[in-house]
Amino acid sequence: MKIASSTLLLPFILRMMPTEIIGIWSIFMTITAFASLLDFGFNPSFTRNVSYIFSGVKTLRITGLETIDDKDLQIDYGLLKGVIKSMRWFYSRIALLLFSLLMTLGTFYIYTLLQNYKSNHQEIYVAWFLLCIINTYNLFTLYYDALLQGKGLIKRSKQIVIIGQIVYLIIAMVLILAGKGLVAIVSAQAFSVVIIRWLSYHSFFTTEIKENLNLAIARTKKEIINAIYPNAMKIGLTTLGAFLVQKSAIVIGSLYLPLRDIASYGITMQLITLISALSGIYIATYFPKIAQLRVVQNNHAVKELYLKGQVVLLLTYVAGGLGLLILGNLAITGIGSKTSLMSPAMILIALIVSFLGNNHSMAGEILLSKNEVPFFKAALMSGGATVFLLLLFFQFSNIGLWAMILAQGIAQGVYQNWKWPIVVIRELEITQQDAFKAFSQIIGPQPK
Repeated sequence: MKIASSTLLLPFILRMMPTEIIGIWSIFMTITAFASLLDFGFNPSFTRNVSYIFSGVKTLRITGLETIDDKDLQIDYGLLKGVIKSMRWFYSRIALLLFSLLMTLGTFYIYTLLQNYKSNHQEIYVAWFLLCIINTYNLFTLYYDALLQGKGLIKRSKQIVIIGQIVYLIIAMVLILAGKGLVAIVSAQAFSVVIIRWLSYHSFFTTEIKENLNLAIARTKKEIINAIYPNAMKIGLTTLGAFLVQKSAIVIGSLYLPLRDIASYGITMQLITLISALSGIYIATYFPKIAQLRVVQNNHAVKELYLKGQVVLLLTYVAGGLGLLILGNLAITGIGSKTSLMSPAMILIALIVSFLGNNHSMAGEILLSKNEVPFFKAALMSGGATVFLLLLFFQFSNIGLWAMILAQGIAQGVYQNWKWPIVVIRELEITQQDAFKAFSQIIGPQPK
């Protein structure tokens, strides 16, 4: 629902909005992704450490982790209280930084884009201001996600997402049909985020949690930040690299290509992102569990979850990719869209690039569950290579949208796509028999 909600809105957006507005909407979505980049790796680090705390650890370490007996699961509320205070301190500061960047550099970027835009500028600027506000609030309260996921409230967190996205869909549909354009989408996002955060707060801070936190003496912020900071920075650099790989195409491409082409690329990649998100739901749901399994040193269970996640990844891409290739343009044409998808050849290559990227990212998350970040340099180099190739292609060729697809495929295919899956296979001692077993369990689970 979190990713598909935008796709479910497509029939309304494509039918009611001109192509140039859709291009600007794609740019807005990329800027929203940039907002999450400022977290710089602290959210997954906080989530993982909250998982460790609820698994019974009493000390947070810079690298590696404290292993305990699986029967000793007493929660150190002083440590938890210290982590919560550290998260609030951290996110209040980066939210202020984000707002400053969006209102200055971001506004100048939007102003530059609109120089050749002939329609209503006021609508774009109103939507942009609302986007700045809601992204700042969303980042300031991002630690609620870490608390819910870290505590293992996976089902509750997904229910909250569904409620929030339903609200988003209903408000957005009504306002789009009322002719409110971009303002409709951003306003719906604002209502959705506020509801999600309110429900998240009350789901985590139960009466029991509040009582235990009130009685506990918080560990110092310095102790918490010092333990989390080194790996968080490495994850942040990895996230920066991933952002450059996945999102720099639209940012740079919008300076070279017409908004019509950016709209076509943006809509197509949104559908591929939907497939990507669905393919990763299985393994993402179990990441807190994998962190706990690392604490109790149960690598066999980690291997089983990883392999099942890979099977789900493959099957989702095959089914979703075939559906997109066969039915994508037919569906777009059928709803009377003013914007078309990319060509089938481009879609196919984009799907392959996306699949390989997701596959090595999944392997990276397994490595990260040990509280180690071996891949941050490679990710940053891949991001830099993507930007270099984009500029090279746009300056010295006329391949257009192909540049946006091939740049990230080449940059990651050279190293990352194969390196981290191989490392995980060796570490977990995965055999062909293990892979076949996981495939059979997903396709047709054996009766108990």
